[in-house]
Amino acid sequence: MLDQLPPFIPVGFALTLGLLFGSFLNVVIHRVPREMSIAFPASHCPACGAPIRAFDNVPVLGWVLLRGRARCCGAPISARYPIVEAIGGAAAVAIYFQKLSGRGLPLTTALLLFALYLSLALGLIALTFIDLEFMILPDSLTLGGLGVGLLSATVRPEVSVLDAAIASASGFLLVWVPFIWGYEKLRGRPGMGLGDAKLLAASGAWFGWLGVFFVLFAAAIQGTLVALTLLLTRGGIEEPEAVQREREELAALVEQAEGEERRLLEEAIALDPIGEEPDGSWARARMPFGPFLALAMLEALLFHDELTLYFQELFLL
Repeated sequence: MLDQLPPFIPVGFALTLGLLFGSFLNVVIHRVPREMSIAFPASHCPACGAPIRAFDNVPVLGWVLLRGRARCCGAPISARYPIVEAIGGAAAVAIYFQKLSGRGLPLTTALLLFALYLSLALGLIALTFIDLEFMILPDSLTLGGLGVGLLSATVRPEVSVLDAAIASASGFLLVWVPFIWGYEKLRGRPGMGLGDAKLLAASGAWFGWLGVFFVLFAAAIQGTLVALTLLLTRGGIEEPEAVQREREELAALVEQAEGEERRLLEEAIALDPIGEEPDGSWARARMPFGPFLALAMLEALLFHDELTLYFQELFLL
């Protein structure tokens, strides 16, 4: 039984795995949106291409000892790397305490559930940082999370297979109908990306109806608070540099194209939520919604029991 082990063993195990997989997440975050292989080549310096030594690749500690600079060429290493690693470690420990500790689970069951929950948490962390930089939610992560959620419903206590399937389909439609299909009919372009709908579908697969409605509304509230804070403190919301570069590259492609090819490119850009350059007004400001969906899903993961009890009492009242 898991609870028969001294606490430092599962905590240390969870922390170690979280840090190691957090280090791997940095590879995913850098390579997946650039459509690069996450397996090859091995970890290397993005500035000069030199292989990274194993002892320099130790999560968090390696960055600290190197003082944020590559040993090979002295190029600065983004603080994102130790931050992602630390978040991975913290998420793994939180999963142990919130989902496994004190439940009298057999060790094999605990390991299986830990692997499932950690895979979800790591995927959400990766999606957050990718969306913040590129304003995209890759299918490999959103649909991957949806698939794992549906397939694992038979072994997880949160939701039945039928509820997971119905809630995932409903979650997708809840975003697609009003914010993509309906908004496009009214304004000529989608109001949200399809990745947001897929991510909410994944939430339904993992947490059922509670996941769909809690995640959508919690994400909307938290996103609104952050947007208002940015508007009040900075006077606006800036797009990521990667999005600006992509728009410039698309504009250059349109200029070079002719005839039917140019028309098709223009139509494709017109349907892209980021195809139109912001005019600087707060009403037209754009901010990725995926990080707030991911945050709300992490909250649903860690506090599912408390949320279930709260809503049960609320509806009984």
